[in-house]
Amino acid sequence: MLSYAIRRVLGGIVLLIVMSLVTFALFFASPIDPADFACGKNCSEAQKEQTAAALGYDDNFLNQWVEFAKGIFVGRDFPDDPALRETAPETIVHCDAPCLGYSRERGAPVTDLIKNTLPVTASIAVAAFVLWIVGGVLLGVLAALRRGTIIDRGVVGISLVLYAFPTFFIGLLLYKFVAIDWGLVAIPRYTTIADGGVSGWASSLALPAITLAAFFMAGYVRMTRAYVLESLTEDYVRTARAKGLRKRTVTYKHALRAALTPIVTMAGLDFAGLMGGAIITESVFNYPGMGKLAVQANSDYDLPTLVGLVLLLAAFVIIANIIVDLLYAVIDPRVRLS
Repeated sequence: MLSYAIRRVLGGIVLLIVMSLVTFALFFASPIDPADFACGKNCSEAQKEQTAAALGYDDNFLNQWVEFAKGIFVGRDFPDDPALRETAPETIVHCDAPCLGYSRERGAPVTDLIKNTLPVTASIAVAAFVLWIVGGVLLGVLAALRRGTIIDRGVVGISLVLYAFPTFFIGLLLYKFVAIDWGLVAIPRYTTIADGGVSGWASSLALPAITLAAFFMAGYVRMTRAYVLESLTEDYVRTARAKGLRKRTVTYKHALRAALTPIVTMAGLDFAGLMGGAIITESVFNYPGMGKLAVQANSDYDLPTLVGLVLLLAAFVIIANIIVDLLYAVIDPRVRLS
């Protein structure tokens, strides 16, 4: 098990390095000159060249990537105004490690921007993840065990309806009717634990989390139902029944455990994607998360911020894959033995 985990972690590190190279190349080796945007609209050619030299954009791609990678471990210095690098060194901004760049449009290191927005996105993602995993798996198992009954048809029917609705539509429905018209909850506004306590923080996440969870839960209900029904027809399940094991033991210890393998894969990848896919939900509820930051950075062509966000979210996907592989080894011994 230990050697298997080491191999997966080393493989993940290689993937992170390759991913950073590809991401950096897509943004900074493109035909669009980032110095044009860093300098501003009314810059002369001489000012653009000075800005490119100050920010390192005139260097070759590999050297730019090396400097970027070094900044992650040891930090970097960025001139807040490239034209004043020599005459006013006090304008140089130091970015502590790990440093993912410096946003001149926002006047702050990208790492600080992400630190301010990550808790919002992570809170929504974790709350939605818990809701859809618990609800999706439980309802899926219930539908499988009550196959052909009105419970099964009702659960599957409702899940199909929710699966057909886009996320922004569900969010707008909840916002207008539940919060505004019916007044069942306060109008959503993100509240930190320090400001509103645990209860205030949790209540502020309710509607955004339900919005995200509804779509994913619908898919997990259908998939869990299908996998459990398939597992219940396997020979080892019939053997367990023939031995006289209780129905609950056969269902949860044998059938459900076998059905968990593909569900774990889906859950890990969906959660990693959710960290970067909450853009619409955060826009609907106007929450200051990474999704909203990504939209603003894209509108301003803030390349350092976009690169930092893409690298972070891609790292989430890679780390989620490693965790899923390790969970595979726990659930199915054949994985680690192979």
